[in-house]
Amino acid sequence: MKTSSGLLRAFMESTRDLLPIVIVVAFFQIAVLQQPFPELLDLLTGLFLVILGLTLFVQGLEMGLFPIGESMAYAFARKGSVSWLLAFAFLLGFGTTVAEPALIAVTKKAAQVAAEGGFIHHSEVAREGYADGLRYTVAFSVGLAIVIGVLRILRGWPLHYLIIGGYCGVVIMTLFAPPEIVGIAYDSGGVTTSTITVPLVTALGVGLASSIKGRNPMVDGFGLIAFASLMPMIFVMIYGAVI
Repeated sequence: MKTSSGLLRAFMESTRDLLPIVIVVAFFQIAVLQQPFPELLDLLTGLFLVILGLTLFVQGLEMGLFPIGESMAYAFARKGSVSWLLAFAFLLGFGTTVAEPALIAVTKKAAQVAAEGGFIHHSEVAREGYADGLRYTVAFSVGLAIVIGVLRILRGWPLHYLIIGGYCGVVIMTLFAPPEIVGIAYDSGGVTTSTITVPLVTALGVGLASSIKGRNPMVDGFGLIAFASLMPMIFVMIYGAVI
């Protein structure tokens, strides 16, 4: 019963969260465009499935991903091995980013547009190679970003200095990178922080800051996601300049 009531409450919260966009779409469709909704039954069914999926996703985060991330952070802190912790941080960032659906979609679209624009050969092999190159470049950069973020927590480095320095690097690379890659690089920074990466990386940062004496989880536990968004911009522009 407790689980059922929790799911029902989460379902109502998801419905409330999606209600504003539903109202906006309905208003413009009815009042501005003055057209009926096409295939209304399919639309309502899809909306229900979206709400249900969001509900189950949030419940899964609370039940599985957040606890495992925090517990592993505690375990590494107790073990006292910085090298293993950094290796885990890199592989966590790399692995979660490779699996990001949004990143896969963006890299495939970028490869398709690059082929149509004549920047790469218009063949399936060339498109797949370009997309995989972008994808693994972004994944490597996120892994490196998580390593830097973990070192920041361990050493107590100020977050704002690192962020300012990083964005200075982004601006400098923008001046030298090919114009065709700049937009892709900026979008790559956004799509890395999606459904898979954010929960585990956030849990790692908060759990690590909670387990280290002298660290404040509110001050030191957050900020890893900022690095995960920042580093791909630089590395994708380097990738574009190299190829």
